[in-house]
Formats: sequence, C-alpha cells, structure tokens
Amino acid sequence: MSDAVASGRRALITGASSGIGMVYAERLAREGYDLILVARRRDRLVDLAEKLKRGNGIAAEVVCADLTDKQALARVETLAGGDEALSLLINNAGFAGYRPFVSNDPEVIDDLVDIHVRAVARLSRAALPGMVRRRKGAIINVASLLAISAVLPPDPLPSRATYAGAKAFILAFTQALAGELEGTGVDVQACLPGRVSTEFHVAHGIDTSKLPPAMTAEDVVTASLSALSRREVVCIPALANPALFSELTDAQIKVFRNSAMQPTLAERYMT
Repeated sequence: MSDAVASGRRALITGASSGIGMVYAERLAREGYDLILVARRRDRLVDLAEKLKRGNGIAAEVVCADLTDKQALARVETLAGGDEALSLLINNAGFAGYRPFVSNDPEVIDDLVDIHVRAVARLSRAALPGMVRRRKGAIINVASLLAISAVLPPDPLPSRATYAGAKAFILAFTQALAGELEGTGVDVQACLPGRVSTEFHVAHGIDTSKLPPAMTAEDVVTASLSALSRREVVCIPALANPALFSELTDAQIKVFRNSAMQPTLAERYMT
C-alpha cells in the first residue's frame, strides 16, 4: 500500500457485491479499512458487509445504487465528496453489453457510457477535492485490456465497440488526471485486467470457450494494490514485461508531437 492510502481510514468501492469489487472489499477490510460498499444488489451487499464487520472489526456501510440512475449517482457523489476520512475510491462497477454496434440496444449503449464514463468521472470529481486538500488519497479505476484492443477483430474477441471505447476513456482519463495531480499527494491508477474468473461473462450469457484463459479476481487485486504502492499509473496484472506498454505510450507521444508541430497538410493528402 502507498503511504497516501495506508494513512487513511475509509474506502468507497463501486460494484462491490461480486467479483473484483468484492475482493477489493475483502482485502481492504483485512487491512483495517472502513468501507462504503456500493452496488445494485442489496442482499449481497448486506451479507458481505456483515461478514467483513464480523471478521475484521471494521465498519461497513451499504449503499444500494444503480449508477446509471442520475439520482442514485448523485447520492454516491455526496458520500464521496463529504467524507473527510475517504482515502481510496475504487471505480469498479461495470457490465459488458457485448453485441455488434449496429444491433445494440440504444439503452444499453447509454448504460455503458453512464457506468464507465459518467460515473467514473463524476465520482472522481466528487472525491478529489478533499483528497487534494488533505494531500493524501488514491483512486483506482478498473478498466480492461479491451481498452487497447480496438484494432483487433471481433473473433475470438467479442463485438465491443462501445465497451472498448468506454474502457479506453477510463485509461486516457486516468493518464491525463495523473499529470494534473502530480505533486498533490494523490495517486490515480487505471487497472487493465484481461478476462477474469468471475460471474461477469456468465451473467451476460457470453460463451467463454473461445476467450483467453481467465485470471482470478484475487490476483487482479493483488496486482492493483501492489502497483498502487509503486505509484504505477497503469497496472496490467498479467504483463510480465512493462516495457511493452512503455513502447506503446512512447509511440503515442511521438505521433502526437510529430503531428502537433506540423501545421501543414501531410503530403499523402495533397491530391
């Protein structure tokens, strides 16, 4: 754990009722954090909160909220912004919505954007002023390796235009935010796991037989918290050679600088 996080007392976790979010809750409870657990399924949240309170002697508040609903999101924003003890925000809530874009339900597209873009940005905006004022805290935004998968075909990977685009937002948002927060004592991280062994795919009726092998949620959380202690802005739990991602970001910087410094039209377009 980084000093910015370990000196705090409370963490707010969205999507806490199962999978990666539940493992974050279990791990942080063992480390003595009081918790605010946010998800749609109240029964699961209550069971988890009671188990964590009994086993670890911590406080755990349950907030049943569908973050696609603006009023529900506003309630969670109020909690994140008004909590002087909040030192860690984990934006983990999400769902797949995999389907070819031209046949995807517009409401599903809206919900994907609401969960992965609007909720992440709004909750971060609510939590950050207090963290910056106290000069301690951290935000973990759970993205996906699909954030960098756009150029790969939809077989064997799923059709994922909106989902991958939303997860790419999380990556770019976190990287840009890290630059803005440099020197404030507040850290941010985008965690990009591959397929994880949770109910995520099964709950959406997705055939996983052609998909890559799955990592455990426990390993994802271990990597994420270790990366936070190292102040890594991007955590890719299964990436053995971090230089590969550095090469990707270096290439992006070169393309940007080469293009931004050239006010004239590229020769290939002069026809």
